[in-house]
Amino acid sequence: MDCFRSTVFVDLTEFLIGKVDRNRKVFLEEKAFLIGKVNAHAIIVDTVVTMKRVHINQVFHDDGIALNIEDLIVRQRKITGMSAILLPFHPDGSIDWASFDAHVGRTRDAGLVPAVNMDTGYANLIDDQSRAAALQRTKEVMQGSPFVAGAYVADQPGDDFNFTAYQKQIAQIHEFDGTPIIFQSYGLAHQADDQIVANYQAIGGECDRFYAFELGTMFAPFGKIYSLEVYRELMLIDSCAGAKHSSLRRDLEWQRLQLRNKIAPDFMVLTGNDLAIDMVMYGSDYLLGLSTFCPEVFAKRDAMWAAGDSEFFQLNDVLQYLGFFAFRNPTSGYKHNAAMFLRGRDMLESDLTHPNSVHRPSSDYAILYEIGKQLGLSMTPPANKDS
Repeated sequence: MDCFRSTVFVDLTEFLIGKVDRNRKVFLEEKAFLIGKVNAHAIIVDTVVTMKRVHINQVFHDDGIALNIEDLIVRQRKITGMSAILLPFHPDGSIDWASFDAHVGRTRDAGLVPAVNMDTGYANLIDDQSRAAALQRTKEVMQGSPFVAGAYVADQPGDDFNFTAYQKQIAQIHEFDGTPIIFQSYGLAHQADDQIVANYQAIGGECDRFYAFELGTMFAPFGKIYSLEVYRELMLIDSCAGAKHSSLRRDLEWQRLQLRNKIAPDFMVLTGNDLAIDMVMYGSDYLLGLSTFCPEVFAKRDAMWAAGDSEFFQLNDVLQYLGFFAFRNPTSGYKHNAAMFLRGRDMLESDLTHPNSVHRPSSDYAILYEIGKQLGLSMTPPANKDS
Protein backbone atom coordinates (compact mmCIF):
# COMPACT_ATOMS: atom_id res chain seq x y z
CA MET A 1 0.00 0.00 0.00
CA ASP A 2 2.71 2.48 0.92
CA CYS A 3 4.53 1.80 -2.35
CA PHE A 4 1.35 2.39 -4.34
CA ARG A 5 0.55 5.59 -2.45
CA SER A 6 4.01 6.90 -3.36
CA THR A 7 3.33 6.18 -7.03
CA VAL A 8 0.05 8.10 -6.88
CA PHE A 9 1.83 10.94 -5.06
CA VAL A 10 4.36 11.32 -7.88
CA ASP A 11 1.75 10.95 -10.62
CA LEU A 12 -0.62 13.46 -9.02
CA THR A 13 2.22 15.93 -8.54
CA GLU A 14 2.86 15.67 -12.26
CA PHE A 15 -0.83 16.21 -12.96
CA LEU A 16 -1.09 19.32 -10.80
CA ILE A 17 1.83 20.99 -12.56
CA GLY A 18 0.40 20.26 -15.97
CA LYS A 19 2.69 17.42 -17.01
CA VAL A 20 -0.03 14.88 -17.82
CA ASP A 21 -3.47 15.16 -19.38
CA ARG A 22 -6.95 14.74 -18.02
CA ASN A 23 -7.19 11.11 -19.10
CA ARG A 24 -4.26 10.30 -16.80
CA LYS A 25 -6.21 11.74 -13.85
CA VAL A 26 -9.20 9.51 -14.59
CA PHE A 27 -6.84 6.52 -14.73
CA LEU A 28 -5.35 7.46 -11.35
CA GLU A 29 -8.76 7.73 -9.74
CA GLU A 30 -9.78 4.31 -11.10
CA LYS A 31 -6.46 2.82 -9.92
CA ALA A 32 -7.03 4.23 -6.45
CA PHE A 33 -10.54 2.77 -6.33
CA LEU A 34 -9.26 -0.71 -7.21
CA ILE A 35 -7.13 -0.89 -4.06
CA GLY A 36 -10.26 -0.80 -1.92
CA LYS A 37 -11.00 2.87 -1.32
CA VAL A 38 -14.71 3.48 -0.85
CA ASN A 39 -14.39 6.86 -2.53
CA ALA A 40 -12.08 7.00 -5.54
CA HIS A 41 -11.32 10.61 -4.71
CA ALA A 42 -10.30 9.97 -1.10
CA ILE A 43 -6.71 8.98 -1.85
CA ILE A 44 -6.39 11.92 -4.21
CA VAL A 45 -7.58 14.37 -1.55
CA ASP A 46 -5.33 12.75 1.06
CA THR A 47 -2.40 13.06 -1.32
CA VAL A 48 -3.11 16.73 -1.93
CA VAL A 49 -3.08 17.35 1.84
CA THR A 50 0.27 15.54 2.06
CA MET A 51 1.62 17.62 -0.78
CA LYS A 52 0.61 20.84 1.01
CA ARG A 53 2.33 19.53 4.13
CA VAL A 54 5.63 19.29 2.30
CA HIS A 55 5.02 22.57 0.44
CA ILE A 56 4.57 21.08 -3.03
CA ASN A 57 2.93 24.29 -4.18
CA GLN A 58 4.92 24.87 -7.30
CA VAL A 59 4.68 25.54 -11.00
CA PHE A 60 7.49 24.36 -13.25
CA HIS A 61 8.86 26.39 -16.14
CA ASP A 62 9.83 24.81 -19.42
CA ASP A 63 13.42 24.97 -18.21
CA GLY A 64 12.54 22.92 -15.12
CA ILE A 65 12.92 25.79 -12.64
CA ALA A 66 10.21 25.76 -9.99
CA LEU A 67 8.54 28.70 -8.32
CA ASN A 68 6.69 28.70 -5.04
CA ILE A 69 3.32 30.28 -5.70
CA GLU A 70 2.88 31.50 -2.14
CA ASP A 71 6.04 33.59 -2.49
CA LEU A 72 4.32 35.66 -5.19
CA ILE A 73 1.49 36.90 -2.97
CA VAL A 74 1.74 40.66 -2.33
CA ARG A 75 -0.51 41.62 0.57
CA GLN A 76 -2.13 45.03 1.03
CA ARG A 77 -1.05 46.15 -2.43
CA LYS A 78 -2.76 48.95 -4.32
CA ILE A 79 -4.20 47.32 -7.44
CA THR A 80 -4.41 49.11 -10.78
CA GLY A 81 -7.67 48.16 -12.45
CA MET A 82 -8.45 48.72 -16.12
CA SER A 83 -11.94 47.86 -17.28
CA ALA A 84 -12.98 47.12 -20.85
CA ILE A 85 -16.00 49.15 -21.92
CA LEU A 86 -18.94 47.33 -23.46
CA LEU A 87 -20.22 48.91 -26.67
CA PRO A 88 -24.03 48.96 -26.29
CA PHE A 89 -26.69 48.98 -29.01
CA HIS A 90 -30.19 50.40 -29.43
CA PRO A 91 -33.07 48.03 -30.26
CA ASP A 92 -32.83 49.20 -33.88
CA GLY A 93 -29.21 47.98 -34.08
CA SER A 94 -27.50 51.39 -33.97
CA ILE A 95 -24.82 52.11 -31.36
CA ASP A 96 -26.16 53.53 -28.11
CA TRP A 97 -23.59 56.27 -27.64
CA ALA A 98 -25.34 57.90 -24.67
CA SER A 99 -25.13 54.67 -22.69
CA PHE A 100 -21.53 54.22 -23.82
CA ASP A 101 -20.65 57.68 -22.48
CA ALA A 102 -22.36 56.96 -19.17
CA HIS A 103 -20.54 53.65 -18.81
CA VAL A 104 -17.16 55.29 -19.44
CA GLY A 105 -18.02 57.90 -16.83
CA ARG A 106 -19.09 55.33 -14.22
CA THR A 107 -15.89 53.39 -14.77
CA ARG A 108 -13.79 56.54 -14.33
CA ASP A 109 -15.75 57.54 -11.22
CA ALA A 110 -15.17 54.09 -9.71
CA GLY A 111 -11.42 54.71 -9.98
CA LEU A 112 -10.76 52.24 -12.80
CA VAL A 113 -9.09 53.09 -16.11
CA PRO A 114 -11.52 52.69 -19.02
CA ALA A 115 -10.32 50.57 -21.93
CA VAL A 116 -12.20 51.20 -25.17
CA ASN A 117 -12.17 49.44 -28.52
CA MET A 118 -11.25 46.18 -26.85
CA ASP A 119 -12.80 42.75 -27.42
CA THR A 120 -15.63 43.88 -25.12
CA GLY A 121 -16.15 46.80 -27.49
CA TYR A 122 -16.18 44.52 -30.58
CA ALA A 123 -12.87 45.95 -31.80
CA ASN A 124 -12.57 43.32 -34.53
CA LEU A 125 -16.17 43.74 -35.69
CA ILE A 126 -16.83 47.48 -35.83
CA ASP A 127 -15.74 49.83 -38.61
CA ASP A 128 -13.11 52.58 -38.50
CA GLN A 129 -15.74 55.29 -38.10
CA SER A 130 -17.18 53.63 -35.00
CA ARG A 131 -13.71 53.14 -33.51
CA ALA A 132 -12.91 56.81 -34.05
CA ALA A 133 -16.22 57.86 -32.52
CA ALA A 134 -15.50 55.75 -29.42
CA LEU A 135 -12.13 57.48 -29.03
CA GLN A 136 -13.59 60.95 -29.48
CA ARG A 137 -16.38 60.40 -26.98
CA THR A 138 -14.05 58.78 -24.44
CA LYS A 139 -11.71 61.77 -24.63
CA GLU A 140 -14.64 64.11 -23.98
CA VAL A 141 -15.88 62.08 -21.00
CA MET A 142 -12.44 61.58 -19.46
CA GLN A 143 -11.46 65.28 -19.60
CA GLY A 144 -7.75 64.59 -19.33
CA SER A 145 -7.90 61.47 -17.15
CA PRO A 146 -6.06 58.45 -18.60
CA PHE A 147 -7.64 55.75 -20.70
CA VAL A 148 -6.38 52.97 -22.92
CA ALA A 149 -7.60 51.93 -26.35
CA GLY A 150 -7.14 48.92 -28.55
CA ALA A 151 -5.04 49.28 -31.71
CA TYR A 152 -6.56 46.65 -33.98
CA VAL A 153 -5.34 45.69 -37.47
CA ALA A 154 -7.31 43.18 -39.54
CA ASP A 155 -5.39 40.67 -41.63
CA GLN A 156 -5.43 37.04 -42.74
CA PRO A 157 -3.37 33.93 -41.89
CA GLY A 158 -0.02 34.09 -43.66
CA ASP A 159 0.02 37.89 -44.02
CA ASP A 160 3.15 39.90 -43.30
CA PHE A 161 3.35 42.38 -40.43
CA ASN A 162 1.43 45.51 -41.52
CA PHE A 163 3.46 48.15 -39.71
CA THR A 164 1.84 50.99 -41.64
CA ALA A 165 -1.61 49.97 -40.45
CA TYR A 166 -0.41 49.81 -36.83
CA GLN A 167 1.17 53.24 -37.19
CA LYS A 168 -2.19 54.59 -38.35
CA GLN A 169 -4.05 53.03 -35.41
CA ILE A 170 -1.49 54.29 -32.88
CA ALA A 171 -1.56 57.81 -34.33
CA GLN A 172 -5.36 57.87 -34.09
CA ILE A 173 -5.31 56.81 -30.43
CA HIS A 174 -2.67 59.45 -29.67
CA GLU A 175 -4.82 62.06 -31.42
CA PHE A 176 -7.48 61.49 -28.77
CA ASP A 177 -5.00 61.33 -25.86
CA GLY A 178 -5.31 57.59 -25.25
CA THR A 179 -2.62 55.00 -24.57
CA PRO A 180 -2.56 52.18 -27.13
CA ILE A 181 -2.81 48.53 -26.26
CA ILE A 182 -1.64 46.55 -29.26
CA PHE A 183 -4.01 43.87 -30.46
CA GLN A 184 -2.34 40.92 -32.05
CA SER A 185 -2.75 40.09 -35.72
CA TYR A 186 -1.51 37.21 -37.83
CA GLY A 187 1.29 39.37 -39.23
CA LEU A 188 2.37 40.65 -35.82
CA ALA A 189 2.17 37.50 -33.71
CA HIS A 190 2.29 34.44 -35.97
CA GLN A 191 5.97 34.69 -36.79
CA ALA A 192 9.24 33.30 -35.46
CA ASP A 193 10.10 34.62 -31.99
CA ASP A 194 12.85 36.97 -33.14
CA GLN A 195 10.53 38.52 -35.73
CA ILE A 196 7.76 39.00 -33.17
CA VAL A 197 10.20 40.87 -30.94
CA ALA A 198 11.39 43.00 -33.87
CA ASN A 199 7.76 43.88 -34.68
CA TYR A 200 7.13 45.11 -31.15
CA GLN A 201 10.39 47.04 -31.13
CA ALA A 202 9.19 48.85 -34.24
CA ILE A 203 5.88 49.63 -32.54
CA GLY A 204 7.79 50.87 -29.49
CA GLY A 205 9.48 53.44 -31.68
CA GLU A 206 6.05 54.95 -32.40
CA CYS A 207 4.99 55.35 -28.77
CA ASP A 208 6.16 56.93 -25.57
CA ARG A 209 4.00 54.33 -23.80
CA PHE A 210 2.04 51.28 -24.94
CA TYR A 211 0.78 47.94 -23.69
CA ALA A 212 1.24 44.59 -25.39
CA PHE A 213 -1.48 41.95 -25.46
CA GLU A 214 -1.37 38.15 -25.42
CA LEU A 215 -4.76 36.81 -26.47
CA GLY A 216 -5.81 33.17 -26.40
CA THR A 217 -7.55 31.74 -29.43
CA MET A 218 -10.71 31.16 -27.37
CA PHE A 219 -11.18 34.93 -27.73
CA ALA A 220 -9.97 35.45 -31.31
CA PRO A 221 -8.36 33.23 -33.98
CA PHE A 222 -5.46 35.63 -34.53
CA GLY A 223 -4.40 35.46 -30.88
CA LYS A 224 -1.24 33.82 -29.59
CA ILE A 225 0.36 33.19 -26.19
CA TYR A 226 4.06 33.97 -26.50
CA SER A 227 7.06 32.04 -25.25
CA LEU A 228 8.73 33.32 -22.08
CA GLU A 229 11.68 34.35 -24.26
CA VAL A 230 9.46 36.72 -26.24
CA TYR A 231 7.84 37.98 -23.05
CA ARG A 232 11.23 38.74 -21.57
CA GLU A 233 12.13 40.84 -24.61
CA LEU A 234 8.83 42.75 -24.41
CA MET A 235 9.72 43.78 -20.86
CA LEU A 236 13.00 45.22 -22.13
CA ILE A 237 11.32 47.60 -24.62
CA ASP A 238 11.49 50.99 -22.89
CA SER A 239 8.08 52.20 -24.06
CA CYS A 240 6.26 48.94 -23.27
CA ALA A 241 4.64 49.64 -19.90
CA GLY A 242 3.04 46.23 -19.52
CA ALA A 243 1.16 43.43 -21.21
CA LYS A 244 -2.32 42.00 -20.87
CA HIS A 245 -2.24 38.22 -20.53
CA SER A 246 -5.37 36.34 -21.62
CA SER A 247 -4.50 32.66 -21.73
CA LEU A 248 -7.04 31.85 -18.97
CA ARG A 249 -4.25 29.83 -17.33
CA ARG A 250 -2.82 30.61 -13.93
CA ASP A 251 0.46 28.77 -14.44
CA LEU A 252 1.45 30.83 -17.47
CA GLU A 253 0.62 34.06 -15.67
CA TRP A 254 2.54 33.00 -12.55
CA GLN A 255 5.58 32.40 -14.75
CA ARG A 256 5.29 35.91 -16.18
CA LEU A 257 4.99 37.41 -12.71
CA GLN A 258 8.12 35.63 -11.52
CA LEU A 259 10.02 36.79 -14.58
CA ARG A 260 8.73 40.36 -14.14
CA ASN A 261 9.77 40.42 -10.50
CA LYS A 262 13.31 39.42 -11.45
CA ILE A 263 14.07 41.67 -14.41
CA ALA A 264 11.52 44.51 -14.68
CA PRO A 265 9.63 45.17 -11.41
CA ASP A 266 7.76 48.18 -12.81
CA PHE A 267 6.39 46.23 -15.79
CA MET A 268 2.65 45.69 -15.42
CA VAL A 269 1.34 42.16 -15.83
CA LEU A 270 -2.32 42.82 -16.59
CA THR A 271 -4.37 39.73 -15.98
CA GLY A 272 -7.04 39.08 -18.55
CA ASN A 273 -8.07 35.87 -16.78
CA ASP A 274 -11.75 36.33 -16.11
CA LEU A 275 -11.76 32.79 -14.67
CA ALA A 276 -9.13 33.63 -12.01
CA ILE A 277 -9.68 37.23 -11.00
CA ASP A 278 -7.79 36.67 -7.74
CA MET A 279 -4.54 36.80 -9.73
CA VAL A 280 -4.30 40.32 -8.31
CA MET A 281 -3.21 38.67 -5.05
CA TYR A 282 -0.01 37.51 -6.73
CA GLY A 283 1.04 40.88 -8.16
CA SER A 284 -0.99 41.12 -11.36
CA ASP A 285 -2.97 44.22 -12.11
CA TYR A 286 -5.89 43.73 -14.47
CA LEU A 287 -7.62 44.61 -17.69
CA LEU A 288 -10.82 42.58 -17.66
CA GLY A 289 -14.01 42.26 -19.61
CA LEU A 290 -15.75 40.94 -16.48
CA SER A 291 -15.34 44.25 -14.67
CA THR A 292 -17.58 45.93 -17.28
CA PHE A 293 -20.55 44.28 -15.50
CA CYS A 294 -19.97 46.30 -12.30
CA PRO A 295 -16.78 48.41 -12.19
CA GLU A 296 -17.69 49.91 -8.84
CA VAL A 297 -17.82 46.46 -7.22
CA PHE A 298 -14.38 45.62 -8.58
CA ALA A 299 -13.09 48.90 -7.16
CA LYS A 300 -14.60 47.98 -3.78
CA ARG A 301 -12.90 44.58 -3.89
CA ASP A 302 -9.55 46.18 -4.81
CA ALA A 303 -9.81 48.59 -1.88
CA MET A 304 -10.44 45.66 0.46
CA TRP A 305 -7.23 43.98 -0.66
CA ALA A 306 -5.25 47.19 -0.16
CA ALA A 307 -6.69 47.55 3.33
CA GLY A 308 -6.07 43.93 4.32
CA ASP A 309 -9.82 43.40 4.74
CA SER A 310 -10.68 39.69 4.77
CA GLU A 311 -14.05 40.48 3.18
CA PHE A 312 -12.04 40.68 -0.05
CA PHE A 313 -12.31 36.91 -0.37
CA GLN A 314 -16.09 36.75 0.02
CA LEU A 315 -16.69 39.50 -2.53
CA ASN A 316 -14.11 38.05 -4.91
CA ASP A 317 -15.87 34.67 -4.74
CA VAL A 318 -19.19 36.13 -5.88
CA LEU A 319 -17.51 38.11 -8.67
CA GLN A 320 -15.75 34.91 -9.72
CA TYR A 321 -19.10 33.10 -9.81
CA LEU A 322 -20.21 35.78 -12.27
CA GLY A 323 -17.04 35.23 -14.29
CA PHE A 324 -17.44 31.46 -14.45
CA PHE A 325 -20.99 31.83 -15.67
CA ALA A 326 -20.46 34.61 -18.19
CA PHE A 327 -17.19 33.29 -19.62
CA ARG A 328 -18.35 29.73 -20.21
CA ASN A 329 -17.93 28.24 -23.67
CA PRO A 330 -18.27 29.90 -26.15
CA THR A 331 -16.22 32.46 -24.27
CA SER A 332 -17.09 35.48 -26.40
CA GLY A 333 -20.73 35.14 -25.39
CA TYR A 334 -19.81 37.03 -22.22
CA LYS A 335 -20.55 40.28 -24.07
CA HIS A 336 -24.21 39.36 -24.40
CA ASN A 337 -24.29 38.46 -20.70
CA ALA A 338 -22.73 41.86 -19.93
CA ALA A 339 -25.45 43.58 -21.94
CA MET A 340 -28.14 41.56 -20.12
CA PHE A 341 -26.61 42.42 -16.75
CA LEU A 342 -26.31 46.14 -17.45
CA ARG A 343 -29.81 46.20 -18.93
CA GLY A 344 -31.03 44.56 -15.74
CA ARG A 345 -29.34 47.36 -13.80
CA ASP A 346 -31.27 49.90 -15.93
CA MET A 347 -28.03 51.17 -17.42
CA LEU A 348 -28.80 50.19 -21.01
CA GLU A 349 -31.85 50.66 -23.18
CA SER A 350 -31.39 47.20 -24.72
CA ASP A 351 -29.36 44.03 -24.28
CA LEU A 352 -28.82 43.83 -28.03
CA THR A 353 -25.25 43.08 -29.13
CA HIS A 354 -23.30 43.33 -32.36
CA PRO A 355 -25.07 41.22 -35.01
CA ASN A 356 -21.93 39.15 -35.65
CA SER A 357 -21.24 38.38 -32.00
CA VAL A 358 -22.15 35.26 -29.99
CA HIS A 359 -25.55 35.34 -28.29
CA ARG A 360 -26.71 33.77 -25.04
CA PRO A 361 -30.18 32.39 -24.23
CA SER A 362 -32.56 34.81 -22.53
CA SER A 363 -32.86 32.33 -19.65
CA ASP A 364 -29.35 33.45 -18.56
CA TYR A 365 -30.83 36.59 -17.06
CA ALA A 366 -32.47 34.75 -14.14
CA ILE A 367 -29.01 33.57 -13.02
CA LEU A 368 -27.41 36.96 -13.64
CA TYR A 369 -30.16 38.55 -11.55
CA GLU A 370 -29.40 36.28 -8.58
CA ILE A 371 -25.67 37.00 -8.82
CA GLY A 372 -26.37 40.73 -9.00
CA LYS A 373 -28.45 40.53 -5.85
CA GLN A 374 -25.62 38.70 -4.08
CA LEU A 375 -23.36 41.59 -5.06
CA GLY A 376 -25.80 44.01 -3.46
CA LEU A 377 -26.84 45.57 -6.77
CA SER A 378 -30.28 46.83 -7.72
CA MET A 379 -31.53 44.52 -10.46
CA THR A 380 -34.84 44.34 -12.31
CA PRO A 381 -36.53 41.01 -11.46
CA PRO A 382 -36.70 38.59 -14.41
CA ALA A 383 -40.51 38.69 -14.55
CA ASN A 384 -40.43 42.49 -14.97
CA LYS A 385 -37.36 42.80 -17.18
CA ASP A 386 -39.12 43.23 -20.51
CA SER A 387 -42.35 44.72 -19.25
